[in-house]
Amino acid sequence: MYAVVGCSECSHLWILEGRSETTQCPRCGSRRAYEKRKKFVETEDVDHARDVRASMLANRQGEGERFAELESFGTLEDDVADGVIDDEEYLEGSGLDVDELEAAGDRDPRGPTRSGSKKEIVERALEELERPTEDEIVDYADERGVSAEYTRNALEKLTRRGVVSESRGRYRKL
Repeated sequence: MYAVVGCSECSHLWILEGRSETTQCPRCGSRRAYEKRKKFVETEDVDHARDVRASMLANRQGEGERFAELESFGTLEDDVADGVIDDEEYLEGSGLDVDELEAAGDRDPRGPTRSGSKKEIVERALEELERPTEDEIVDYADERGVSAEYTRNALEKLTRRGVVSESRGRYRKL
């Protein structure tokens, strides 16, 4: 069941699927019992609900007549789906080798030793090493392709934010 409902606070219109005890307006956040929401239409067909909502929005903007000339959502979706070319066909039409592009996408530009972002590697060092020193974290990150300068800056930022604590030269994640 789909319902086109309106908000009494901000006049926003949206579509609800199913039925819950309360609903919240996606624009202003006001909560109301489902029964107290103004329901403009209740239907089993999502396309019909979309058409009603779109028509109401067009009428609000003085474009009701132009909207009436358009096809329904279901018809428009079918038209779009028929006219879309897939990625492979587009790339080949542009003169690109699809197999070569797929192979390039499979390669990791950061090299084989690094797994994850630089920040993730520094955070993983804090999780995997037991109360490590700064040098131990730098070594861990360096083995995975992260520079010592980046690692030290990241540790400083994490400490300032309260994500990591440092005591007597040893770090731990909070």
